[in-house]
Parts: sequence; C-alpha cells; structure tokens
Amino acid sequence: MPDVMLVALPFVAALGSGVLSFVVLQARMEAALSREREELIGAEERLAQQQRSVEDRVRAAEAEARRKAFDEFLADVRVEERHYIREIETPTERKKCLVLQERVCFRNIPLSQWIERELPFQKEVSLPVALKAPQEPNRLRLLR
Repeated sequence: MPDVMLVALPFVAALGSGVLSFVVLQARMEAALSREREELIGAEERLAQQQRSVEDRVRAAEAEARRKAFDEFLADVRVEERHYIREIETPTERKKCLVLQERVCFRNIPLSQWIERELPFQKEVSLPVALKAPQEPNRLRLLR
C-alpha cells in the first residue's frame, strides 16, 4: 500500500494544484470581469451624457433657426399707410376729415384690404342758402 500511495501522491498533488490554479484563475477572471463591467457602465454614462448634451445643442440650434426665420419673416412684413383730407359738405355744415388708410403687406404682396379711419379735422357751420339769398337782393335794392 505504501507503494500505491507513492505512485498516487504525485497524481493527487497534480490534481490539487490544478484545482487550486483553477480557483485562482477563476477569481482573477471574475475580478477582470468586474473591472470591465465598471468601465462599461462608465462609458455608457458618458455616452448618455454626451447624447443629452448633443440633443440640447440640437434643440438650441433649432430654436435659434426658428427665431431667425421668424425675425426674417417679420422683417418682410410691413404696413403701408396713406392719408388724405376729405371734405364733406352738407346744406348746414362743411366738415374736413383726415382719412388714414392702412394695409398689411408681405414684401410687395398685400395681405389685407385698405382699412380706412376718419379723424375729424375741421368743422364749419354755414347758414342755409335760403337765409342768404333774400339778404343780398335787399342790399342791391338799397344801393340802387
């Protein structure tokens, strides 16, 4: 039996050293795997942060482009204005009104019709023609 033990002892030692090296290598592999996982999580966080910052930049660029386009549109929209004086004569009075007309245009294309506003400018009250007519012939009679 001691002979069998002498022959089996190297095999047992080889088997023990193999199991021991397997356990050590397994532990080293798990440690390397955990380091790789930590690096992967860090890389994913950096990537997510970069993606958020790129999305914010894109949104800011789009908002700036919209603002610029709207400013250019408003620069092309203008209000045309014209005015003149209108005299309205009735048998009892004579009025002058300032007439303001406005319309909205995009470049040279009118977007609305002329909008008219009348502002009273001057008002004169005149006597009826029937009252003026008899007085003038009487003066002429007196002069003759």
